[in-house]
Amino acid sequence: AFLGPPEVNISSCLNCINVTIKLPTSHLRKNEKLWSLIDIYEDLDYGITLKTLDGDHKRLHKKMTEEIFSTVIEELYPNRNYCVSVMVTASLNKNSIPSAWKCVTTDSVAQQDYYTVAVTGAICFSLILAGALKCMHAGGYILQKNVLPRSLV
Repeated sequence: AFLGPPEVNISSCLNCINVTIKLPTSHLRKNEKLWSLIDIYEDLDYGITLKTLDGDHKRLHKKMTEEIFSTVIEELYPNRNYCVSVMVTASLNKNSIPSAWKCVTTDSVAQQDYYTVAVTGAICFSLILAGALKCMHAGGYILQKNVLPRSLV
């Protein structure tokens, strides 16, 4: 029997990637209850392969404790594309199918600062525009309600 592939979702953070892994479901039932892979194989490991455009590979191997869990791959370069594939293995079963590659670009400080500046700038511009329109309305330049008497025209 083959293990996998696990379900993998990734998201970027500052110089890191959040990886959420969901174990593949088993089809083994005992007492009408569907067993998880952790129930079947007490000793499960997951391996994460990290790939960049340079072809660098970084492998992380750790023990699994839950059916769905998250881990963070840290110390990555900002604003760079990384791809992740996860493989689940058991001490009694080395036959495993890795997940499909999922790719994401890590965040950078400049990118986060840019969003903050853009949003703040838009809010300030809106307030200035609203204030200018209010002043023009109060000064009678726009949306005049009263028609001036003929003698003033």
